[in-house]
Amino acid sequence: MKLDTPRSLAQRVMLRLRQAIIDGEFALGADISEEMVANSFGVSRTPVREAMGLLQAQGLVVIRPQVGSFVFTPSAEDINALCTFRIALEPKAAELAHHHDRDGAVAAMSASITAMEPAVATRDNIAYGRADAAFHEALFAHCGNRYLVESYQLVAGRVAALRTNLTSPIDVRTRTSFDEHRKLLDLFARGDLAEFERLMTTHITNSGVTYAKALKMD
Repeated sequence: MKLDTPRSLAQRVMLRLRQAIIDGEFALGADISEEMVANSFGVSRTPVREAMGLLQAQGLVVIRPQVGSFVFTPSAEDINALCTFRIALEPKAAELAHHHDRDGAVAAMSASITAMEPAVATRDNIAYGRADAAFHEALFAHCGNRYLVESYQLVAGRVAALRTNLTSPIDVRTRTSFDEHRKLLDLFARGDLAEFERLMTTHITNSGVTYAKALKMD
């Protein structure tokens, strides 16, 4: 018998493709050629096909039999549902994180803010998107409830991809998002969770409006 490696080849391919989709290396709706990916990574098409299946389960890829694999493109209804889902989950995660591990959450959120500042200065939307994602994920990482964490993981990849592709290019120019994140951190640290929920709801809603506008322009 042999022990499995920590990550299968398919998982490693999946993680690299996932990051490529989130960072915008593949645009929303883009065709992802299994042959091209296999050649780029120096692997057979089997692990690539398995990776596509894993990405489809995360909602990042749509596989059309006999046609190909494509990066997801949400509809207006999808965006509305996604934002409603986040508005339901994120304030609750914040409440739990504040009680379970306030200091750990504050440290993680502060690190994200620190990473955002140079990204805004250099207008690096990829770096900003990654820091933005880390800020929101910190609430779940410190909430102490694995079911809430698993629920957020259902949409985390799609949210990150939409953020980098559609909102981060605006955020690094206007600083509005950066200022909102700093305010959210301050409210969380002070324990003003009611005002935190209000601002987070506005923040997520505005992101949804930006998503919808950007997709309509395409």
